[in-house]
Order: sequence, then structure tokens, then C-alpha cells
Amino acid sequence: MPDKTTKPKITEEAEKPAVVRPSGAKPKGQEEVPDRLAVPDEVAVLTVRDAVIFPGTVAPLRIGREKSRRLLKDVLPEERMIAAVCQKEGRTDDPNVDDLYQFATAAMVLKLLETEEGEQRVILHGLQRVRIVEWLACEPYFRAKVQVVEDVSEEDAEMEAILHNTRELAHKVIQLTPNIPDEAGAVLGQIQDGGALADFLASNIQLEVSARQELLEELNVADRLRKVSGHLQHHLDILQLSSKIQDQVRASIDKSQREYFLQEQLKAIQKELGQLDEKTAEIEELKSRIGSANMPETVENEAERELARLAKLNMASPEYSVIRTYLELMVELPWGKSTTDKLDVNRATKVLNQDHYDLEKVKRRILEYLAVRKLAPNSRGPILCFVGPPGVGKTSLGQSIARALGRKFIRMSLGGMRDEAELRGHRRTYIGAMPGRIIQEVRKAGVNNPVFMLDELDKVGADFRGDPTSALLEILDPAQNFSFQDHYLNVPFDLSKVLFIGTANYMAPVAPALRDRMEVIELPGYTRAEKLHIAQKYLLPRQLKENGLKKTQAKWSAKAIQKIIDSYTREAGVRELERQIGAVCRGVAALVASGKAKSRSITLRLISEMLGPAKYESELALRTSTPGVVTALAYTPTGGEIIFVEATCYPGKGRMSLTGHIGDVMRESVEAAMSLLKSNAEKLRIPFKRISETDVHVHVPAGAVPKDGPSAGAAMFTALTSLLQNRPVRSDVAMTGEITLRGLVLPIGGVKEKILAAKRAGIKTVILPARNRKDLADVPADATKGMEFRFAKSVRDVLDAALDSRSPARKPAKRR
Repeated sequence: MPDKTTKPKITEEAEKPAVVRPSGAKPKGQEEVPDRLAVPDEVAVLTVRDAVIFPGTVAPLRIGREKSRRLLKDVLPEERMIAAVCQKEGRTDDPNVDDLYQFATAAMVLKLLETEEGEQRVILHGLQRVRIVEWLACEPYFRAKVQVVEDVSEEDAEMEAILHNTRELAHKVIQLTPNIPDEAGAVLGQIQDGGALADFLASNIQLEVSARQELLEELNVADRLRKVSGHLQHHLDILQLSSKIQDQVRASIDKSQREYFLQEQLKAIQKELGQLDEKTAEIEELKSRIGSANMPETVENEAERELARLAKLNMASPEYSVIRTYLELMVELPWGKSTTDKLDVNRATKVLNQDHYDLEKVKRRILEYLAVRKLAPNSRGPILCFVGPPGVGKTSLGQSIARALGRKFIRMSLGGMRDEAELRGHRRTYIGAMPGRIIQEVRKAGVNNPVFMLDELDKVGADFRGDPTSALLEILDPAQNFSFQDHYLNVPFDLSKVLFIGTANYMAPVAPALRDRMEVIELPGYTRAEKLHIAQKYLLPRQLKENGLKKTQAKWSAKAIQKIIDSYTREAGVRELERQIGAVCRGVAALVASGKAKSRSITLRLISEMLGPAKYESELALRTSTPGVVTALAYTPTGGEIIFVEATCYPGKGRMSLTGHIGDVMRESVEAAMSLLKSNAEKLRIPFKRISETDVHVHVPAGAVPKDGPSAGAAMFTALTSLLQNRPVRSDVAMTGEITLRGLVLPIGGVKEKILAAKRAGIKTVILPARNRKDLADVPADATKGMEFRFAKSVRDVLDAALDSRSPARKPAKRR
């Protein structure tokens, strides 16, 4: 119920009453209007939004619609009698007769006010209920024929009981509602008529518009009072429940304050007696650990501030455990604890040679890094990133560096990471918040200068949760990571002493900004001879030890290891090779353990029995001199491979189809090769008419394996030229290189891996782009032994080296 002491509030909603007065009340400053006036049969109708005006009430309205302004202009000052009707939907700006209720209230316009802003406000006095019998006009405003409806009331004992019960409920509501003056109860006592009391209460309690309209249309006074009583009872139940909750909260606060004072007194007594409770002991312990944690000044100030907050909280408070966990992490972090580097270059050389064979270029770069650290300890060295196929020893290199330096080693895999919070942590405002993986791993290491390997940089993802690569930009930048801020810590932590090492199989997916922050060191795949040496020196002794065998119990020969390398593995690294050697060792261990043999010599036959038929065959069987078939070299994240590009033709209209699960880049290479062929058809002695009347189909076998990249462009052009000239390509030639529409051959990557794949396939001649001549220096001599390299600047050089000069172009047979 509204506060009778405040001024009427005019709401911003158009034509919405805000204050109502009981029947017979005289508005301040207004003339007194009798409650019973003759209502004419025809009246102007004012539509009211989201409000119902009851007889005997005075209500101010804000006039916003043009129709309503026109209505008031016409009825004032002569008529002053209108009908106020509520519309069914308050959102309707221009209602029609179907949008309005049939019951309305005849009202007298007491006063029209205009503000300086041009707004109009009107004060209405509700008189009687009316029913709209017929609509007479809709423009320029509503006019209707109305009929006055009278209340139906019987003065009996039941009516008196209902009236008494309603008045008592209203008094109780007034007592429980704050900010209502005591005079409101006196006003209720002055209203003796049941219908007037119901209308007054209906106007002042909070009800939906539909419920108010229902009370307006209820003519039976007793039923109207019953409905009002029901609404009052519901409102009273809510007020009583709210009062009960407030009493409980007040009692809880009083109890907490009392407990706080008692706890403080108990703490003072225990301090005098030399006894500390659990909380005090915990606070004192944390304070001591903060002092000995060797934190930076700003970080220590933050920790002491959180400790002061913790001391004021109750141990049962949820925030107590959150702050305590935060402080425990702060004191456990190695702010000033680090290991002493062993910067002995000779010792490091020995450790690297013990753990890894060859990789001279990589080892030299690591030793250079260690030498610089020895001469300039405070220098900020680069972030190293090892790139190479799986199994070439990237992770084990990081472990060797840590062993050579005498540092602790941490490895964290980034593969599949999509949430930035895994690196930066969650803010403490969230339930279950925790620091990021970087801070967690540093805490586990216990020192602030470990060797931290970030594995699988090329497999980091990004989605709606953020981009972890963006967080790595700060972590891997020596100019920024000295003040790395974890979201959970919310204070800077110095990562500049950490030796970060990244690994990736392929650098193409790595963001350019992240690649720019690292020094990339490539670890190419191993040659056949290198794999044999690694197996004999590292893999075989380790597998014998892991399977409980002595060297005399499993006698391996070089031919047996070469058999596994050639027939059971197809990789750039040695991971699968070690698994196959381990499988053979387990088979021998089973024979020895069962007593069937004391020792076994590993022969080629025994390998076939234990490992089954050969998994891989030489590509020599697939090579052919059929026109339109070319051997190409490809580089994948797992090493080099050879692929075959096949082209065939048949009568048609010059269309071209591509198959073999090739990607968009390789598809564009085929299209560029065909365009180059068409533009040079005359020079290549290919009749253009034949090209326009022939459909070409280009296929790359192993159709289930996705293939993409531009380096097959030279092979595509050679295959199409060989096909249309009917001139075969030499079967011992393989090629690689990207081509342009001008016929230039552009350089490619992965030269060593491609040459190793060619060597494995028995290729004698390899065609490389001329600008890749310098890359041969990184290829071991045994990998190039017995091979010829032809360097091409243009596609003409490729054709001269690839097409069989002993098989001149033959004209295709004429069709009959």
C-alpha cells in the first residue's frame, strides 16, 4: 500500500495512475466533487495503459498519446465527464476496440496540468462503474454509449463478517509494511461501505492488471470482498515470511558479533597464558613462511595484505580456505631458490655424445649456448625450438641439456590444449580456481631455473575459450617473461631464469609471432646407416636390459637390425625401430624363461617368425616407365616419402579431374601445371586441338592418405607433358619443386628427408630446384653415395632430365 505522506509519483509510463485516494477524500488544492453524479449515455473514452481506475479513487495520469490529448482538449472545460477503460495489452500503442475491456469507470476530470517540457498530466476522480454498450466513434478519439452498473449487496451477518475480516487483514498488512503512517488505519475505519472498501483496497495492493480488471467487473460486493481478502491474505503471508527471515538474519548477525568478541577475548587470554588456538597458530606459521620465502617486495606486501584479511575471517568462512590455499602456494613457489649451473662445456659434450648419436649441428648450437651462459651469466639467451619428425630425439635432447647443466627437467605437452587458462590460470573469483600449468610445474620443480620443455607446439588449438598461443607469446619472450602474471597469483613471477625449449613436428601450424620468438633448430630424419648405429649403441642395450636379457642370450647381427629397418619400419626417427627390437627381445625372453633355449641368435628367419610377414615393401616394384607416371618426393611431419603421380587421358572436351585425396594447394598445382602446358603447347610439340579434345585424369595413389603442398608442381607438369607427348619418364628419376606460370622452379623444404626417401626407394637421379643446391651440405655423404643430382631453374630443365631420351615421342594410334 502506498505511503500517504509522500507526494504522488507520476510514472514515465503513458497514462498510468500512481496514487489513488478513498471515496470522498478531497485532493489537496482541488474542489470537492460529489461521488454520485449523473453519467450521460454517451461519453468520450480515455484508454489507460497498465492500470485500472476504481470508483471513489483519485488518480493522476500522464498523457502521451495524440488521441488522448485531443480528447481532453474537446471535453474541457465544459463536459469534464469521461470514461476510463484499460487496454488488454500494455504494449499496444494504438489500440482498437477489440484491444479494450468492456467494463470501465466513469470519471470526472479535476485538473489538467502542462509542464515546461510540453508534457500533460491530468487528475481523474473515479465515480461509477459503467459497461460499454456500443462504440460510436474511434477517431479522432473513442466515444461510446455506456450504461451505469450498480453494486449488488445484501446487509446481513455474513456481509458484516466478510467486511470485518477484510478490514482486519488490511490492518495487519499495514502493521507489517514499512513506511506506512498510522493514519492509514484510521482511513480504513472511516470507510463503512463494503463496495467502497473493496475498491479502495484493490487500488492500493499490488495486483496484476488482469486481476484488477476482474475486481472492477465483479458487481457482487460480497464476492468482491472475498477476492480482495484472498489477495490480502497472500500479501500478508509474504510479509510475515519476510519478517521472519529478517528476524533470523538479525539474530544470526548478533550471534556472530557476540562470538567474535568472545573469540577476541579468548585469544587475548591464550596469548597471556602462552597458548595459541589452531587459527592463530596457522596465521603465525604462514607469517613466518612468508618472511623466509625470499619474495620480491611487491609480492611480499600482497601476501601480507592477504594474511591480514585471513586473520579477520572465521575459519568456517568459505573465503578463509580460498585465501589460505593462495598463501600456501605463494610461500611454496621458488621465488629465490635456484640450482647452480654446471657450465663445463667439455662435460656437456660428453653427456650429449653419451645420449645421442650424430646431430653434430644441434649439439654444436647447444654447446654455444652453454658457453655464452658461462661467459655472460646474466644474458638472456634465445628460446630454442627443436623441429623434426617423431622419434628423432627432440625430448631426450632436452633431458640431456638439463643433465649437462645440472638443472631439473620439466616437460609439458601442449598437444590439444585449447584453453588459455591452462597456461595463465583462473582468477580467484571463480570456484575451484587454480594456477596455470606454468606456475604449477615450476612449484613442483622447486627451483626457478629448470629446463622447461614445451612439447608439441604445432598442436596447440584455439576456440571460444581463448588462444593458448597468445599466452605463449609472453612466456617465451625473454624481454617480457621476467614479469609473467598468472591470473591466480595476480602478482608478477620471474620466468627469465627458466630455460624454455619448444618442440614441434612441423613449423607451418605455429603462429608467426610465436615462431619469431624462438630459434628453430631442425632435427632431420636418420639415414639407414645412422639408424643401424643408433640401434647397436643405444636401442639394443636398453631393450636387453628392460627385458631381463644378457648380451649373450640374444645375439644380434647387423643384418638382423637392417632387416627390421627395411621391412618392418618406415619412419624418419627410431621409435618404431625400438618397439620392433623390443618385440623380438620379448620373444627371446619367453623362450629363455620357459627353458626352451638358453640363448638365441637373431636370424632373418627368427625375425620373420616373431614379427610376421614384412610390413613394408620397396617402392622399386611400383616404378614404371609408362607415359604419364612420375615419381615425386614428398615431405611429411613423419619424414620423407615418395609418391607416384599418374595421369591418363581419353576423348572428351578438355576437362580435367583430380583424385587421390589431394588438398587445395596440390589441386592448384595441377591447375597451374595444365595452364603452363597449354600456354607452351606449341613449344612442346603438342597439338592444341588434341588438348581441347582430350579429358585428362590426374590421380595420386594411396587415396586414403591426405596429401597437400606445392612441391609436387614439377611432377604434375612432367606427368601431363609425358602423357600428351606419349613419352615415358625415366623410372630411376624422382623430382620435387614448385612451379610458376612462367615455368620457373621454386625452392622447397625437407631436402634431406626427401633424399633419404629417394635413397630408400633405389632412385638414382633426383631433380631438385636450383636454389636448393646449398641444402645438400646438410645431407650425409652416405645418403648421397651413388646418386646423381640435377638442378632445375625452369620446367625445361626438368623435362630434359626426366623424359627418356631413348624413347622419342610417338604419335598416338589413329582412331577408326
